[in-house]
This record gives sequence, C-alpha cells and structure tokens, in this order.
Amino acid sequence: MSWITDTGDDAYEEYDEAAIRFRPNPKANKPRTKQRPEHNDSVTGRVISVDRGRYGVIVDEGTKKEHRAISTRARELGRKSIVTGDFVDLVGDTSGDAGSLSRIVRVQPRSSLLRRSADDTDSVERIIVANADQMLIVVAAANPEPRPRLVDRYLVAAFDAGITPILVLTKTDLADPSEFLANFAGLDLQIIRSSTDEFPIPALLAILEGHTTVAVGHSGVGKSTLVNALVPSANRAIGRVNDVTGRGRHTSSSTISYRVGSGWIVDTPGVRSFGLGHVDPNNILKSFGDLAAIAEKCPRGCTHLPDAPDCELVERAAAGELGEIGVLRLDSLQRLLSTLVQPAAGPSRT
Repeated sequence: MSWITDTGDDAYEEYDEAAIRFRPNPKANKPRTKQRPEHNDSVTGRVISVDRGRYGVIVDEGTKKEHRAISTRARELGRKSIVTGDFVDLVGDTSGDAGSLSRIVRVQPRSSLLRRSADDTDSVERIIVANADQMLIVVAAANPEPRPRLVDRYLVAAFDAGITPILVLTKTDLADPSEFLANFAGLDLQIIRSSTDEFPIPALLAILEGHTTVAVGHSGVGKSTLVNALVPSANRAIGRVNDVTGRGRHTSSSTISYRVGSGWIVDTPGVRSFGLGHVDPNNILKSFGDLAAIAEKCPRGCTHLPDAPDCELVERAAAGELGEIGVLRLDSLQRLLSTLVQPAAGPSRT
C-alpha cells in the first residue's frame, strides 16, 4: 500500500469530482423528488359527478366550448377530498373525447361546504357538496309524513355552512301543511308549495337562476321528481312510498349536478338521518343577526336555551321586550340549538 505524502495541489488531481462513481439505477427511472410541478398549463373545471374514482368535470363553463371531461385524481393530492361542486385544476387530455382521461391536480378554495356526520356524537364529517349558496329542503305534506325535527337539522346544517335555505313543500293536495309550517313561523324562510304532479316550475327556475342549489330531503318526498321536472334530461330514478311503513325508498344513490339556466341544481341521495356532530353552535346564532346582537350581553358559554341562567335573550323575551316576531324567532333559534344537545338516537331520525 502506498501513501501520498505530497500536500501540493497536484497530489489530489486524481480525486476531483469527475472521478466520483455513481451507482447505476437498475430501473432506469427518474429519481424521486419532493418538488411538485406547478402545472401552469392546467385548466379549471367544475366537478358535477363522482363515480368510483372517476370525476365528471365541466370545462370551459359558460362558453361555446363548454364540455364534460372525465378525470381521475392525481397522487399528489393525497387524501384530500374531491366532491360535487368543487372547482378543480386539470391537466392531461381534457378534450372529453371517448377514451380521454385528465388528472385533477388541485382543488380550489371552497366558498361553502354542506356537511353531515354519521350521528351527533361523531365529529367525523362527510362533505355532501361544495360551493353551494342555496339549499332546497324538499318536504312532503303527506305520504311520508313531514318530520319537523329533520327539517330543523337541515336548517342547522345550512346556517352552519352559510347557505340560504328554501323550503319546498310537495303533495300539498294530500294534506293541509299549516300545522307543520307553524313550526317555522319565526324564520325568514321562503316557502314554495306544489301538488303531487305539478310543480311551480317558473317560480323555481327564477329561484335557481345564477345560483348553485343543493336539493335535500327525506326518501320519498318527491325530490328526484322535482329534479326531473326542472331538468327533463336528468332521468333520475323515482321510487314510491311503502304503503305499510310510510317510508320512502332510496332511489338516488349519487350526488349529481345539473345545469338549470345559468345555475346548477345538485340532487343528493335521500336520507333518514342527518348527524350534526361537526356543527359549531355559534354559526347558528350568527344566522339570526337581530338576536345575535342582543346575545352579546349574555354570559360566556350561554346556551340561549329556555333554562339558561342570566340569558339576555330569555330575560328580554320574558319582559316582553322582543315583540311577537322576536319571540317567534327566539323560539326557532332555541329549537335549532336544542337539536345539537339531543341524544343522537332520537331526533336525527325524525
């Protein structure tokens, strides 16, 4: 063995960087990197359907080139959810031609999220739709019987998400809905009525114009029938109510968006329960601006329920300072807040 004793520059010439030997890449592929491409050439689209890992996306919305592309999610998104209503960025083949497939590489910030949980004790949320600004709560006056507590839960979810609720009452030719509607007298709630086989289409189209509206409702209330009336090409499956149990049958199994004029209506599967384990009660109070201003004088942690100690709202109502409308609105607020403290086995299925 020989040793180099010369410390001059010439002694290390054979050890420059060019002499370093690299281990060959047996798979002949590129080394992995944490740097992700910026995808500056991506195009933006709206997700209108989700089906087993394939996403229907509207590209060039509002132009003569508007078309539907089929996409899959990029690995770099990780476990981030993609739901109907999302605005996403696409790369790849976005032509929409048969056999084409693009990739969703980004989900843009959402303006709203309608969510529900499995039950009231479960804080794990399930996103129903993104970026909706209106909610059609479809309720039948009869067959099946209307469930005020389930409607309360829809209202809570709408207020929590910052979505404007609209009540659509179907089958009013079968029963008088006055007693049911009295439950919501204190709310500034727009109400649309219809008979079994006839919907006020012009009025509904005016409401939907320029908005993204999600339709929700108990199974069998006529929600899919309503969507088919608004969008004849939708061909959503329609079920019938069981004559023995009085319950509707689940017919819609997916959440899909349909174009209605310059707006969109999102049809969702019918449900019999609607968990609220994810809801922040403060968001409910914010939807009652007049009462929220008074509630600022309530003690910290006040529930605003009838038995709440030193509640400014309760005390003013008892003193007759809220007026008739104010008392009705407080009653509605307390009904909605009470749904968040009820046992999950009860009202969530009413």
